[in-house]
Order: sequence, then C-alpha cells, then structure tokens
Amino acid sequence: MSRLRIGFAGLTHLGLVSAAAAAAQGFDVVAADHDADRVAAIERGSLPVVEPGLDNLVRRHRSHLKFSTDFSALTACDIVYISTDVPTDERGSGDLTSIAGLIDKVIEVLRADGLLIILCQVPPGFTRRLPVPGPRRYYQVETLIFGRAVERATKPERFIVGCDDPQAPLPPAYRMLLESFECPILPMRYESAELAKIAINCCLVASITVANTLAELSEKIGADWAEVAPALRLDQRIGPHSYLAPGLGIAGGNLERDLATVLRLSESVGSDASVVRAYLGNSAHRRDWALRVLHREVLSDTPDAVIGVLGLAYKENTHSTKNSPSLALLAHLGSWRLRLYDPIVPVEAASRSDAVAARSAIDAARDIDALLVMTPWPQFREVPPDELRRVMRGRVVIDPYRVFDADAMRAAGLRHFVLGRGEV
Repeated sequence: MSRLRIGFAGLTHLGLVSAAAAAAQGFDVVAADHDADRVAAIERGSLPVVEPGLDNLVRRHRSHLKFSTDFSALTACDIVYISTDVPTDERGSGDLTSIAGLIDKVIEVLRADGLLIILCQVPPGFTRRLPVPGPRRYYQVETLIFGRAVERATKPERFIVGCDDPQAPLPPAYRMLLESFECPILPMRYESAELAKIAINCCLVASITVANTLAELSEKIGADWAEVAPALRLDQRIGPHSYLAPGLGIAGGNLERDLATVLRLSESVGSDASVVRAYLGNSAHRRDWALRVLHREVLSDTPDAVIGVLGLAYKENTHSTKNSPSLALLAHLGSWRLRLYDPIVPVEAASRSDAVAARSAIDAARDIDALLVMTPWPQFREVPPDELRRVMRGRVVIDPYRVFDADAMRAAGLRHFVLGRGEV
C-alpha cells in the first residue's frame, strides 16, 4: 500500500483536533473547510479553538498537515472523515443541515475506492441512508471532551465503528489507521454505534445527576459531598473516573443533544423515557443553585448590590459558552450592576452592554458585594483570598466548584459557599 493519506472535512473543534491527532501518528493529512478566514488563521498558526496542547500538537506535526478551502484536495485521500461540529438549538436538538451539505460536497470529490467516515455525531439511522456503498461507508464514535480533547484524540480508550457488515474485516487502510493508536476496535452495525455514543452520554448524565442530587442533600443535612465522592470512586462498580463532582447542571450542548434525541426516538417508537425527563429537570434545578444562594445571602437585602462574576465559558479550558451556567445566571441579573472577567471569552458574550469588563480576577472583585466563580479556570486558584477581601465591599464568595481553598477563605474573613456543602 502506498503512503496513507487521511482527509478531514470541517475544521471546527472536532476536525482540527482529530486531524492533528492523525498527523501525530505519522499520516499525511489533508483538512478542508469552506471558511476561508478560518483556514487562513490556521495557516498563520492562530487556531480558532481553545484547547490545551493543541497549538503545540499542530506545530510539532505541521509537516504532515495540509489545510485548504479546495475540497478537491480530498480526492487524494484514502479515507475522508466528516468532522465538523454539529450545532444544537436551545432545546438541544442537532441541526444536520450543514452536515448533509458537507457530505454532498465530499461525495462529489471522493475517489472511487475512497472511504467515507462520519465522525461528527448523528442520530441512529443517519449513516445507513447515505448514498455511498456499504463497504466504503462507516460511522466512528468520537468521545472528545472540551479541555481534554488532545489527550483523548491521541490516546483513545477504544474505537467504536459502525459498519454495514460488522462481521466483515475493515478495509486495510482504515484498519492501519485505527491500529496505529494501539487500542481496542469494536465494530458493530451503524445503528448500534450511533446509539453507543448516546448511551455513553446518558451514563455520564446519570452520574452527573446522582452527584448533583446527593450534593444538594449534603448541603441540607450537614454532610460534605467532597468526603463522600472518594468512597464511590473506590467501588469497582462505579470506578475511579466516574463523573461524581457536582456541577451547575448539564452544559456544552452535546449531552443535551443526546437527551433530546432519546426523547424524540422514544416518543416515535412508544418507549418510556421518563428518567431522561428527570435528568433534564434536575439539570434545570441545579443550574440555578448559584442564583438561589446569591438571592438568599445578598440580593434579598441589598437592592443596589454590585456583583462580580469570574468565568463566562461553560467549563474551563475552552472558549465555548454553549448553555453556559454563567450566561444563564447573568440573564437573571438584569437590574444589578456587574463586573465580569474571563481569561478567554470576551465580555460581549454576556450580551450586557452595561457590564464592566474587568482586566483581571482581582479587578472583577473591586468594590463588589458578592463574587461568583462560574467557570473553574485553573488561574483563578492562584488568586489570594486575602487580596479578594481587601478589594471587595462585601464578604460573600459563591464558589460552586471549590476553586478557592476553604481554610484560606475563612482566614481572610470571607463567607465561602460551595456545591455539596453550602457555606464552609
């Protein structure tokens, strides 16, 4: 076999990380995108996504990476991935319009023996309907995580591959690519692979919901969820990597999309999905935790309060604000004055023209009555609590993710509220 060439159509977060990971394995990669500005920025070394380690990965393997707006460049590839992120609406439903258009464009240039692989998430039944012969058409489950995408793309746990015939051997080119990562390969029918991605996310949501439900109970009865979670991680039936840290509901878009898909499919076939509705209800309840604490401790008796907010991204180490708990909070604070800071996301994302854009975390705390840490950026951990106390007018710090050390906060004379315990 001649030197293998791998193509990627779509250079949003998924495509860019996946293309870099393939290049890191020594394969020649051609990555195409219709957005000329995006491609030009990548060529200049200015990546359009924030992901720890990605800049370095692309720079180290730049000789194996070719970026283009000309989709005919993909004709030279043995394998072409459809690798653009799937947008979701406010109800969590995925919009496949752009994906379908991208697939049509790739099919036009795909060579006669080229393989088409759907990498972006699609609902069950989607891949089988594509107008490409079964032996050349596959669906590959991606399980990237914002903030840890490089690690998961370069060192995958396993590959889940949807096939027309799971019993047939994979084409040599595809097998060579997957085997280079030295992890298990699980072939299955298309619909099983498409559902496997949803099943993974449903299990994650279940863990998140259990943690959020019992963390709230901890706050009410005097327990500390941070003391409970390690006991669960040592149980082999649950495991050391379980999603047991409480949070402000489900965010980011991907998990919500899969819950919406399960509800839609269940309704169409007459199966029960009441547990999924419960997940969504719990998520909505937990998202407002910080707002409830803020109203109870500050806003109820300080009508002219000034509020400082650290973090606008939906989680640390990403620029994404999809379903961000921080933006949801700000939407309820229309009549209060705000000082906002995020190390990556511009203050304009909050859609609050009256908000002050702080220059730093300390600047966001200046002369405020309460500080809320809505994104657990690592650099916020370096902020000295005694410096916060010096510049703040009030003493309330609402810190859902326990970014600040409880002892240091107490020593500084600050009132410290965290998920799973309440006021420390």
